[in-house]
Amino acid sequence: MAGTDAPAIVIFGAAVRPDARPSQTMQRRVAAAVELGEALGGRPVFVPTGGQGRHGPAESQVMAKLLRDWGIDPDRIREEPTGTDTLSSARAVAAMLRDWPGTVHPVSSGYHLPRCALLLRLLGLRVGPGQAAVPGPGFSDLRWRLREVPALPYDAALAAWHRLRGG
Repeated sequence: MAGTDAPAIVIFGAAVRPDARPSQTMQRRVAAAVELGEALGGRPVFVPTGGQGRHGPAESQVMAKLLRDWGIDPDRIREEPTGTDTLSSARAVAAMLRDWPGTVHPVSSGYHLPRCALLLRLLGLRVGPGQAAVPGPGFSDLRWRLREVPALPYDAALAAWHRLRGG
């Protein structure tokens, strides 16, 4: 495993296609994570998140395979396969990395990244700069940004409540 002060790159899940292949969004998030890992230098640990959704294996499992395909050493990949949404993934990662001495860097789509970073911070992790995945061609994130308007304060309040309760 990487050194004790290694950064952790947390990749928030995205859909798996019906044929068990990664969606374009997932591929872009993993590519952004690898790019961030190269920029951070050293030997960062990659934490792909996400349980099994409507299709295929767990999102974390599909992302872990993509990371290995990129040449990332399997010893540097720690899957978090239980999360079913952003908050549950963030909570599971916070529990997994509770005593992590390094910085945690979230990776997701641009519209989603602020919520991911805030939740990790509220759950007690030391959060460094994240990396937004490049949006797909013709992607308009207005609808997705509008979705974040109620989701961010709702999840933030729940995350703070969980942390106060010691969870």
